Amino acid sequence: MGQCKSVVFDMDGVLFDSEALVIACWEEVAQKYAIPDIQKICRRCLGSNATASREMFLAYYGAEFPYDEYKREMSDRYWDAVRVGKLMLKPGVREILAALKQHGFLTAIASSTRRAVICEQVGQFGLLKFFDQIIGGDEVHHSKPHPEIYQKACEALDVAPETAYAVEDSYNGIRSAYAAGLHPILIPDLLPPDAEMQQLAEHIFPQMQAFQEFLFSK
Repeated sequence: MGQCKSVVFDMDGVLFDSEALVIACWEEVAQKYAIPDIQKICRRCLGSNATASREMFLAYYGAEFPYDEYKREMSDRYWDAVRVGKLMLKPGVREILAALKQHGFLTAIASSTRRAVICEQVGQFGLLKFFDQIIGGDEVHHSKPHPEIYQKACEALDVAPETAYAVEDSYNGIRSAYAAGLHPILIPDLLPPDAEMQQLAEHIFPQMQAFQEFLFSK
């Protein structure tokens, strides 16, 4: 681990408190259209890209479920919330990104969110300068928990997976990073670590600051 000089971050739930905001917007849509179990299916989709999430919704609610219509309405509500400042940066993110750059680490984002959305949100907070590479969910063939997105992030950084940390909040993200051979770091957001996560994650930290202290207090 002493050779690790790269960190690959998930975005939603790691850099931004966006997963909670997405679920809140889905709950508004669910209330309007009397959709049951929306929390359950949303949590099942955590860490998955748009294609995989759509498949999970249709598998749960049936092929006739108007997912695309409801997803558009949820998305409109989400971006309305973003425009009025309801998207929050997670505590400690700006600090760790600055410290990583100062210490010569390579950094990337490997998020199931589309690349254009990643760039827009990261750019709104002035954080694009901190990332050497960005890989979006629309740039891979397989969604997390498949290892492809982390493999592609390491290729883009030109580093070996065993020399990189992967910072995740979701079960699917940790599974993806572990399968790709990175050092998985879990910082839980909406889901507490279960027995599988305790086994797959190399370290579990309560917040980003604790991960920063782990990196730079040696």
